[in-house]
Amino acid sequence: MFKKDISPGAKTKLKSSIQRGLRTKLVEQYPLLAPYIDEIIPKKSQLDLLKLPDRVSLYVLDSNPLIFQHMDDPLLPHLKLVHQFPQAFHSIGIDRGAIRFVLSGATLMVPGLTSKGGRLPAQDNELKVGEVVTILAEGKEEACMVGVLKMGTEEMKEKGKGIAVDNGHYLGDGLWKLSLS
Repeated sequence: MFKKDISPGAKTKLKSSIQRGLRTKLVEQYPLLAPYIDEIIPKKSQLDLLKLPDRVSLYVLDSNPLIFQHMDDPLLPHLKLVHQFPQAFHSIGIDRGAIRFVLSGATLMVPGLTSKGGRLPAQDNELKVGEVVTILAEGKEEACMVGVLKMGTEEMKEKGKGIAVDNGHYLGDGLWKLSLS
């Protein structure tokens, strides 16, 4: 989605009612984020909306990117937010062979998750199609990508091939490099 460098468009301040709605929507979508929501978006803070190319909206607090949304798609956390609160998001792991492809913007394929170095959740913590996940690289501590699952984790284990995450936000992409100061 952000393979090329992007330039920010118009920046507008959000009304407090919209900020409250955004906080509520964020906690609904990411229940594990509830204990940290006051830290992420303090009640008396001023959130800004930054318009990006391809109808993407980026929500910024004091020049810190928090979340972004493409049209009416689900809210996706910026990797900087994921790095601050990694325990608040569902995660899957890729093997060493898939790292360079993910960091160059390629589609994340199922074999990178089901091979020896990959990590999928156990059957009782199954993730479904359309859930937002963070992707962790084998041997690394920080997440390298955020995206929406195109296939459930149980289906990935059964089939062993196909597209896992189509396009997302990854380390080094245009959104990561975006200068907000």
